[in-house]
Amino acid sequence: MAKYRKLGKTSSQRKALMRNQVTQLLYHGRIITTEARAKEIRKWTEKLIALAVREKDNYEEVTVKAKVARKDADGKRVKEVIDGKRVTVYDEVDKTIKKDLPSRLHARRQMLQILYPVTEVPKELAGRKRNTKKVDLPAKLFDEIAPKYVDRKGGFTRIIKIGERKGDGAMEVVIELV
Repeated sequence: MAKYRKLGKTSSQRKALMRNQVTQLLYHGRIITTEARAKEIRKWTEKLIALAVREKDNYEEVTVKAKVARKDADGKRVKEVIDGKRVTVYDEVDKTIKKDLPSRLHARRQMLQILYPVTEVPKELAGRKRNTKKVDLPAKLFDEIAPKYVDRKGGFTRIIKIGERKGDGAMEVVIELV
């Protein structure tokens, strides 16, 4: 008996499919897929959430000095002319950042091995490269998802059957975070 479902794909295709679906599940909170895929996705997702719950408070807050560009009323950078060149003016600001301790950093890197990078594109500017932003999914796992599941020992996902697919009759399900 195999330890996992092969899903009719080669190992590289299967791994890419699982990574993509786990990433989308954690980003959106729920996805629609086939029953066999959902059962495999559940394994990967539960491991990532358990890892996030275990390491969620494992950081220290550090105050650092950062150079930030000065901005005018319109939000544009202020520039001065020095030696005939226009140079941006910077101010030093104290910022408090979360610094991962070694075990949390290791957990973050383990998550990044599985999760694909997600880029958020605003709907009104679809197709444009400007105003897109990268979503930090490990940070979302640590800050938003893990605090919800601190009390739970497992069972972070739910599978709900929604019927057979019209084309091939495969059972379709909704898999969602509880």
